[in-house]
Amino acid sequence: MFNNTIDNIQMSWVKEGQKMSQLLLMWGANDFGGTLINESISTSAGSEHGQLLRPKEIRRMVREIGRIPAERNTQYQMLKKFETENEVEEGLDKITNYSQFGSYKELIKINKFRYKNPREE
Repeated sequence: MFNNTIDNIQMSWVKEGQKMSQLLLMWGANDFGGTLINESISTSAGSEHGQLLRPKEIRRMVREIGRIPAERNTQYQMLKKFETENEVEEGLDKITNYSQFGSYKELIKINKFRYKNPREE
């Protein structure tokens, strides 16, 4: 249909949730998205699926559907392929205190981040 004009289709676990994200990967998407820390755009639009997903959790979910997880850069160049499940925990995998990143609820309390309609000032 698109005649190979679209190389990559990313789904958003923040918007779709974990299970739907797995289904979307099985239905043609090839990019799980990434680890988002204190994601606020989708959350402010009503998304209810979280603000952080650890890399090891993303890899587990990708493996559950029979795919091999890989890490890429913003230009879709592969940086690392995770062939086996024997991985060393890295930075975000070790986090136990999510509050260090703040939260959407705390963010919207800060006036400097609130939208100000210039017509009402």
